[in-house]
Amino acid sequence: MKQEDIINGFVQLGTVFSQLSATEPWTIDKKISENSYNGFSLAIEREVFHNGWFEETMIKKSLLGIASWLDLDTLTNWSKQYPFQEKSSTIAVIMASNIPLVGFHDFLCVLISGNEIQIKLSTEDNRLFKWIRTALIEINPIFTELIDIPEGKLNGFDGVIATGGGASVLHFKSYFSHVPHLFRGNRSSIAVLTGKESEAHMQALGKDIFDYFGRGCRNVSHLLLPKYFELNRFFEGIISYSEVINNKKYGNNYDYNKAIHLMNLVPFLDNNFMLLMENEQLQAPLSMVYYHYYSNEKELSNYLETHQDQLQCIVGLDYLPFGSTQEPSIVDYADGIDTMKWLSDLL
Repeated sequence: MKQEDIINGFVQLGTVFSQLSATEPWTIDKKISENSYNGFSLAIEREVFHNGWFEETMIKKSLLGIASWLDLDTLTNWSKQYPFQEKSSTIAVIMASNIPLVGFHDFLCVLISGNEIQIKLSTEDNRLFKWIRTALIEINPIFTELIDIPEGKLNGFDGVIATGGGASVLHFKSYFSHVPHLFRGNRSSIAVLTGKESEAHMQALGKDIFDYFGRGCRNVSHLLLPKYFELNRFFEGIISYSEVINNKKYGNNYDYNKAIHLMNLVPFLDNNFMLLMENEQLQAPLSMVYYHYYSNEKELSNYLETHQDQLQCIVGLDYLPFGSTQEPSIVDYADGIDTMKWLSDLL
């Protein structure tokens, strides 16, 4: 097995992802067969019937983002910073399912570092990766031995990468602490506003909130606002995302949270597709965004420092650009932990 073969396989897969995200029809120059290409295109279209969160537009957004990583120069320059394992280990990866193909970065890291992978898929996202395995094998049969998606229990692995919520992490620690492991829990993302933001900034912030219906750790769920910030500016900026309420699952969350807060006489603001409530807690329920005011820079810095271990992204004029949280680069590692370095330390 040569790293060059792995990289070239992913580059060709990236081309397929780009074509699928643009809804291009199959042609003879495609990297995989017509049956496979059309099969995955149909699977993307129908996935919403299996998982109501995975609408076609969201899957294609994920594919396009991943395709931006699968460039020959990007993969080569990134991977050459780490040793390639001539004698591979088997890494079990337990994948989350909050957004489509959310575990792809771990999948890529394991394989491009020279290891074999065992994938434990969630029942909510157990179809798309099976197609990807099939496509990679068509591109290069070497992937047959490198990718295993067992139906039953994981076994025979040398290390574990697992991502999940608080209860899941406790489960991971109970079952997998005896082997080298990388566990990731819940994190949240916030926006720091100053009052100097333009209308375009407010519209871009809507992407950070509503992409993938706000289900990712990179989605903004809390706003830090200066005193006297005009909340109407925020509501006007995000109005173009009102279609989110038409997703049945999102709409159910909105209705539930609205009813609970009304019954409990908890004050909140409502724009008919999102609830905004003043609360210093970091993570808001789905379909809600929390906010609180800061009086000065010191107060803002103290809040960020207090919650730094719980934060995935901070957006703002002095932080990440508005609209960029769900467009990570290949070196934006989850929880700030360099997965490739962790894998190389297993040598």
